Amino acid sequence: MNKNRDVHNEPRDLQDRTKRFALQVIRTFSTIPKTTPAQVVAKQLVRSDTSVGANYREAYRGRSKAEFIAKCGDSLRELEETAYWLEPVVEGKIVPAETLAAIRQECAELIAIFVTILRRSKDTSQFFLVTSYFPLLCAK
Repeated sequence: MNKNRDVHNEPRDLQDRTKRFALQVIRTFSTIPKTTPAQVVAKQLVRSDTSVGANYREAYRGRSKAEFIAKCGDSLRELEETAYWLEPVVEGKIVPAETLAAIRQECAELIAIFVTILRRSKDTSQFFLVTSYFPLLCAK
């Protein structure tokens, strides 16, 4: 671990990363075809994607460990939903797979981060590590 890190700013890394992910999806899907099926799927995708960061911010400001875990669980569920909606977008040929490769990769990485956060948070002995050292989990 880098001893020069400012521990007080580290939780912002995941807040910033989830916001960048939301913006990436919004920008990508603002240019999709105006057909009804494409628009319906895009709206679902943007709703689930933008909820990830919002729920994480609520988790970070949670009043208890249980609230933190619950809101991180909500973020994970929204990430799983985002991953789902990306599949019909590609399989339905709404957006080419190569256009979504980076978004799908980031979604998979964020899922792994939130799974790790939840696993470690449920272990009381590691809860402090999870809430204090997010960059180790989300550095990119």
